[in-house]
Amino acid sequence: MTMTQKAIDVLLVEDDPGDVLMTREAFAENKVANRLAVVSDGVKAMAYLRKEGPYGDVPTPDLVLLDLNLPRMDGREVLAAMKSDQELRRIPVVVLTTSEAEEDVLRSYSLHANAYVTKPVDFQRFIDVVRQIDDFFVSVVRLPAH
Repeated sequence: MTMTQKAIDVLLVEDDPGDVLMTREAFAENKVANRLAVVSDGVKAMAYLRKEGPYGDVPTPDLVLLDLNLPRMDGREVLAAMKSDQELRRIPVVVLTTSEAEEDVLRSYSLHANAYVTKPVDFQRFIDVVRQIDDFFVSVVRLPAH
């Protein structure tokens, strides 16, 4: 990391253990100092973001990587809840999903997603995509202070 980069807190909302593992691997391969927290469904994501229950002491994430197809509360509902909440709406959300459906892209942006990325199925390409997202949000974008 350069002097202008700081480690950021990333919340990955993903129910597929393989995708969680690949994301962790991408962070490790990229020697990313960012802290990656993972929750496996939308209800846990909202509890984490609102610091409820077991998440009372977690840091507020600087970035959320959000899958759309989640159990209990899907990613679209999480995105809508985040962007309608005064405290959470400023957190950038990158939708990271397998869906290539135009309706999912349009709906995600209508719900104020900051970016929409389709997950590559190839392991190396997946790592490259996660690395690019990370590089962009750490090196290029200025994130709001908490």
